[in-house]
Amino acid sequence: MTTPGGPTDGDGSPRGPDPVLVAAAAMVFVDDVSAPVLQPDDIRHLLDVLRLRDGELVAVSDGAGRWAPCRVAAGAAARGARRADPGGVLVSDGAIVRTERAAPELTVAFAPTKGDRPEWVTQKLTELGIDRIVPLRTSRSVVRWDEDRGAKATGRLRRVAREAAAQCRRPWLPEVTDVCRLDEVEYRTGVRPTLADAGGAAPGLDRPVLAVGPEGGWDDSERTAFGTTVGLGPTVLRAETAAVVAGALLGALRGGVILPLA
Repeated sequence: MTTPGGPTDGDGSPRGPDPVLVAAAAMVFVDDVSAPVLQPDDIRHLLDVLRLRDGELVAVSDGAGRWAPCRVAAGAAARGARRADPGGVLVSDGAIVRTERAAPELTVAFAPTKGDRPEWVTQKLTELGIDRIVPLRTSRSVVRWDEDRGAKATGRLRRVAREAAAQCRRPWLPEVTDVCRLDEVEYRTGVRPTLADAGGAAPGLDRPVLAVGPEGGWDDSERTAFGTTVGLGPTVLRAETAAVVAGALLGALRGGVILPLA
């Protein structure tokens, strides 16, 4: 059985995560929520790292809005992670729930900075409920991921997003796209991006795709090409901070936590 779920109550006011998801000791992503088969890394995490015991509640999700409560099967913990049957670790404990995707879909494109900051940005944007995360190549980008390096980097970001989605009990996995140029973002998202820049207008859901530039900011040609900008506050933010602030503002507007300016 599939039951509806969503980010808001009937009157449109924000609603938190389902109590079952909050109560679960962990969440894992599987191909089929009706017959969950775990990956070896997930088995190790549940049984070796978290040391879950028989009967503990675990949520399983397909990453596309469907999830279900399960329990650690009798004897699974005693067998140990490396001896457990991947399809016998969890047993169903309730109906399949369908959580509808919130609207509008939100995208944050950001120019990666040095070190592990792109992973941190991806983790936080996932926690904030952003639907699509776009690593961006801009005129002033300091970090430039070529084709091979870009493929490895985005693969790493997708793993981070998956782990973050499980941690925050999010049934929808965000899409982490391949690295693209600013002028390719509209092709990826179907919506023309708005640049985040000092002195810009207040953010709003009529501009659900925000692009955050590198440490050196946007060059004149990029500002000219994309016109109206959105401001993120009265101070100059680090590039990675700006990306997270963009995600927080969009998510809060969509969730009704803050109201748009009249």
